[in-house]
Formats: sequence, structure tokens, C-alpha cells
Amino acid sequence: MKEISWGFIGCGEVTEKKSGPAFNVVEGSHVEAVMSRNEDKARSYAERHHIRKWYTDAQQLIDDPDINAIYIATPPSSHATFAIMAMRAHKPCYVEKPLASSYEDCLRINRISEMTGVPCFVAYYRRYLPYFQKVEEIINDGTLGKILNVQIQFSVPPRDLDYRAVNSLPWRLQPDISGGGYFYDLAPHQLDILQHIFGVITRAHGYPANRAHLYKAEDTISAAFIFASGIPGSASWCFVGHESAKEDRITVVGDKGSLYFSVYNYDPIHVVTSEGNVSYVVPNPSYVQLPIIREVIRHLQGEAECECTSVSATPVNWVMDRILGKF
Repeated sequence: MKEISWGFIGCGEVTEKKSGPAFNVVEGSHVEAVMSRNEDKARSYAERHHIRKWYTDAQQLIDDPDINAIYIATPPSSHATFAIMAMRAHKPCYVEKPLASSYEDCLRINRISEMTGVPCFVAYYRRYLPYFQKVEEIINDGTLGKILNVQIQFSVPPRDLDYRAVNSLPWRLQPDISGGGYFYDLAPHQLDILQHIFGVITRAHGYPANRAHLYKAEDTISAAFIFASGIPGSASWCFVGHESAKEDRITVVGDKGSLYFSVYNYDPIHVVTSEGNVSYVVPNPSYVQLPIIREVIRHLQGEAECECTSVSATPVNWVMDRILGKF
């Protein structure tokens, strides 16, 4: 497979800037068609991005003989369905995070991938960004000494759209579609990058709550977890906090120093040791998904091996479902 001809299922906001343009930037790759259930949206997207074809039916797009790879950019509840459809048609897929709206659906995807031999990749693109590679480098070079503890602190105020009537709330706040509110939308990137650096989390417990009662999904969550290596961690997420409590930080504590960085704001990486404080400003590419998309394409072309597969992404859903008390 030398020329990768992509079909997009979904053409929402994430495809406009974070991912969509990158598929046409990488050599040996182009977007052949796009699909949305909304005909006007599909046609408009195709015209604006100079894409030859558009569809309103996912199966028709998957069956298009000119398409040999599928990008799934729909809400999480449909990820498993579309990924399985693609793999059964022997077409590799690249799925937006989280892999699915439940751990159980992740296992379904993995079973079909194994059965068909068709790879499924997941958009945990932060693993491939220079910013987070710098974080990993500092942790691995011994600057912090032995790692003792990891802490996630995240708080944001409510958004204006959080105050909408229940029947008009965004899909991210509908657990049957998203999997679990803003937690299921934002925590995946944090949990994935930590498991990428420190290994899988083998125990996790959570205390989810709904404190503001703006919507049905949990808006405030505390958790404790431990990695297979024995490193313990804790986390606090609040999606309805006061502006004064706004925070996006992960702290790594070692016996020789500490490091803290952000996951969404890309604030300077700070390292504190007995020798003083050092900060690193690491820019990311214009299209943040470009590095991982390039790696996926090279994998499909037989030139590399992308490690961000459905199997490596599944532990994120396991941790989130444990924290939410789903099992």
C-alpha cells in the first residue's frame, strides 16, 4: 500500500485544523472522500477542502474502491461500529480519541483487528509531539532521580454551552454518546501520555460526583491509581470550578527533583532540582496531529511501525471506566 487514499467518517471541528489538513501534507497520502449524515455539511467540507467525493452513508464510503484507509472522527459511541465496519472491509482505520465510549467496546475493536489482521490506530497524538517527547526525555535521563509520585491537577470553569437545556447539550455532555462527560473527553490525553511514559496503570479507584448539576455527567472527579512499576499517582478533575482555580498541570515527583507540565496549554516545562529551576519552551507543529498521522501513513506503507494502536489505547478506557465505577 503505497498511496494512502483516505475516507473521512465525520467532518467536525477536529478535522478542520488539528488533523484534516495533515492527511494531504504527508507524501503518499490524500483525502479521497468525506462523509457526514448532514448532506450540506459533507458537500461544504468537500468543496472547501478540495475533496473529490462526499457521502451521507458510512458504508458507501467504506465500500468505495478508491479508498483504502478510514479516518473516524465521530463521537465516541460510534467509534466501535465504524472501526469494525472498516476492518471487516479490510481497510485500516485511524480513530479519534478515546478509542470508544467504553472499555468493553475497545475489546470488541481489538478482537476484530486481531481476527482480520487489519490495524486500527488511535489519535493519541501527544506521544509524537516535541513538547511531550521533551518531558519524556527529562524523566528518562535521570534528572529527577527515582520517580516517586505522579499528580494530575485539572480545573476549568463551566462553558456557556454547559447551561443549555438537557435536550440541546453538546454531545460531550451526553454520557450515552461521549462515554462520560468532559472527563471522558479530556482525561484520555492525560492518562495516555502518562501510561506511555510510565507504563500501564494496573489499579485505579475514583470518586466521581456531580456538584453543579448543570448536566447529568460527572463534573468533579478525584482518583488514585498505581502503575505496574509501583509508582503511585493521584488526580483531580473539576469542570465547573471558579476561574481562580483554573489549572492544567501534571507534576512528576522524584527523589532528586520535580517536573511539571501542561497537557492542553503547552505551558513551559518546569524542572526544579537542588541546582535550581529550569524551564523549556517547546513549540509544536501547526497541525498537531501531523507527526502521528505521518507515522501511521509510514506504517501502512511498510516504512515504520506506529505504536499507537487500539491495543495500546485500550488501557486508557480501562482506567476511566474504573474511575467512573463502571465495573
